[in-house]
Amino acid sequence: MMAHSNGCPILTVVVPCYNEEEVLVETTLRLSTMLRGLVANKQISSLSTVLYVDDGSNDRTWEYISEFNLKYPEISGLKLARNVGHQNALLAGLLHAKETADCVISIDSDLQDDVEVIPEFISKFKEGNDIVYGVRSDRSTDTLFKRKSAIAFYKVLSWFGVNLVFNHADYRLMSKRALNGLERYREVNLFLRGIVPLIGYKSTEVYYERNKRFAGESKYPLKKMISFALDGVTSFSISPIRFITMIGISFFLLSLITAVYVLVSKFNGNAVSGWPSLMISIWFIGGVQLISLGLIGEYIGKIYKEVKGRPKYTEEIKLDALVLKVDQAQ
Repeated sequence: MMAHSNGCPILTVVVPCYNEEEVLVETTLRLSTMLRGLVANKQISSLSTVLYVDDGSNDRTWEYISEFNLKYPEISGLKLARNVGHQNALLAGLLHAKETADCVISIDSDLQDDVEVIPEFISKFKEGNDIVYGVRSDRSTDTLFKRKSAIAFYKVLSWFGVNLVFNHADYRLMSKRALNGLERYREVNLFLRGIVPLIGYKSTEVYYERNKRFAGESKYPLKKMISFALDGVTSFSISPIRFITMIGISFFLLSLITAVYVLVSKFNGNAVSGWPSLMISIWFIGGVQLISLGLIGEYIGKIYKEVKGRPKYTEEIKLDALVLKVDQAQ
């Protein structure tokens, strides 16, 4: 764990923004106040900053960020050339911030995630945790549809084998070491909620109550939520492909059972002429086709995993052999 010379870690709060002019004034006020309070209490270094990442906004978001940069010494900004999506904008901010910070906290600009728990994040970091997840303990401010769809989202991804922290979005603290581990994941279709748990360093959770959106509209309507869920499943699991294979095997076995039934019916004289061969053919050919698709899908799934280029491991501690240490000393 790194720290500034005065023993306090340098913190950067990364805030991805897309058309957030309505909330930026309040967001900046709260984050600046929080940061200055932490510096005054000597919990973080005076070099700590807030980094706004403008994800190709077409309103006055960047104008506000530029104004805040002149007014508040702790406010910095990063403007992307075009809209690349929340996950890519967030990654850009994280990797940019890790060059100067000891730890980075990511938070959305809508103030639904409680900034008052940031001191708790810092405390957990100082206890030796490389990753601290912000977990929503209460979603009563969400609509009924939002709550139900969120629960369904986590359950479906869990069923498909995606390792997620329940009720955690992208409000988290990551150490420089964890960010270096994250940088090794080269995939284009980002799903950070699934990638971060794969890094494997010591982690813990901080619980908070979710607030109502301060102003503006959600940038995640139903269409984007469904797309986000599909990205999560297809980026981390080939279970849907194997599901097709299992359906194919089931149809194939069913065709064999049907064949036995048809033959027994034929010998008993109860079968309609032409019906036995037709039924057996349909079930058998359908089953074989689905099995074939499933097998092809298995190979495509292997290729899919290969092209992602994910690291095979993440180093945590390295101890040199004593003989090497002696040799280096000489």
